[in-house]
Amino acid sequence: ESNILAQVGFVVLIALAAKNAILIVEFAKQGEEAGLTPAEAAIEAARTRLRPILMTSFAFILGVVPLMIASGAGAEMRQALGTTVFAGMVGVTFFGLVFTPTFYMACRWLADRLRALIRRQTPAA
Repeated sequence: ESNILAQVGFVVLIALAAKNAILIVEFAKQGEEAGLTPAEAAIEAARTRLRPILMTSFAFILGVVPLMIASGAGAEMRQALGTTVFAGMVGVTFFGLVFTPTFYMACRWLADRLRALIRRQTPAA
């Protein structure tokens, strides 16, 4: 059942996932500027951000446990919000930590290949 509180929970999940991904990508870019390869930079960024991301995520996850076990008037809506955010945050945290560095490396690889292809096709001036 999708109610307005569950939809608000989805918006919060998207915001937290985006924040985590932005921080990992920013740290990876800084690593590349410091001389690391894209793969090394992505792995180091994920390693550096692991603890803060896990702390934020677990605090958020544990914060919605009371919503999941709510009882009384209006409990169904609170339970829907709690369950949505709890399960979603577990998934967003895991997939964000695994796939953000992977997508970063894939995008950097693709950008490098496209840049090389354009250079080969551009006539020398």
